[in-house]
Amino acid sequence: MEAARRVISAELELFEAHFREAVKSRVALLDRIMQYIVKRKGKQMRPMFVFLSARLGGPVTDATYRAASLVELLHTATLVHDDVVDDSLERRGFFSINALWKNKIAVLVGDYLLSKGLLLSLDNGDFAALQILSRAVKMMSEGELLQIEKARNLNLDEQIYYEIIKGKTASLLSSACAAGASTTFKNPEDVVKMQQFGEKVGMAFQIKDDLFDYGSANVGKPTGNDIKEKKLTLPLIYTLNNCDQALKKKLIYIVKNENTRKDKVKFVIDAVTDSGGIRYANTKMTGYRDEALALLHEFEDGEVRQALEQLVRYTTDREY
Repeated sequence: MEAARRVISAELELFEAHFREAVKSRVALLDRIMQYIVKRKGKQMRPMFVFLSARLGGPVTDATYRAASLVELLHTATLVHDDVVDDSLERRGFFSINALWKNKIAVLVGDYLLSKGLLLSLDNGDFAALQILSRAVKMMSEGELLQIEKARNLNLDEQIYYEIIKGKTASLLSSACAAGASTTFKNPEDVVKMQQFGEKVGMAFQIKDDLFDYGSANVGKPTGNDIKEKKLTLPLIYTLNNCDQALKKKLIYIVKNENTRKDKVKFVIDAVTDSGGIRYANTKMTGYRDEALALLHEFEDGEVRQALEQLVRYTTDREY
């Protein structure tokens, strides 16, 4: 990932200033919260995809910086709202906004970030980027609500799982690539291709995230957390669809009724591992990764394409 970052180091450095400017407020409380957010930003993967996708088509423009800011604003808004919905008090090892300023302020902060992103695009006539990202926000909401709906009755259809992660995760990454590409590529077909590329990467990214739930590494959330939240992820779906009826019944009962007991959660994790659920999910993840790389290889080789490939491989090889 660091090698990919070096290719766009100048763009990322300038982006920091753009993003700080984009979140400024005249309200003292809001400005203080914005400074807290800026100082605790994550790995900035999505802005990296924006800049590298743009660079694949030519030199970055002012519109590229605005697209990166829009992506980061919308992504941050969704994270702030997610922490309220999930009643999470921590984000990336620090206190979440709702932990420090309570839910009411956190919801308003999320709304503020969303409105700043929309205005940033509207005020500069970046309608293509705005359209791309607006679709992504719609899909993210639909994906999250679909997951909540299916968690209630433990609908175990694998295709439903793909539909959920396509909306809640892949849509934002695909829109980051498309928004970046739209600022430099002249051919609309190339923008569509980059959107498809980003979607494949996003699918692989989410499956990797789900696999962390069955590992022992410290990845910022407790092992078995998805089970405790009754989230149906690919390793568990595969197991439930491929084990005998007695084990399936027991696993469903645990997920529904005993998901807070450590010994029962461990039983589910062990069953998933023994059934080949981890192996199956890994195979699907690498399949999406390879589809993304195949799309990427349709573009001319060079340091930017190589940097994007490194970033793609990072999504599936990362340890957190």
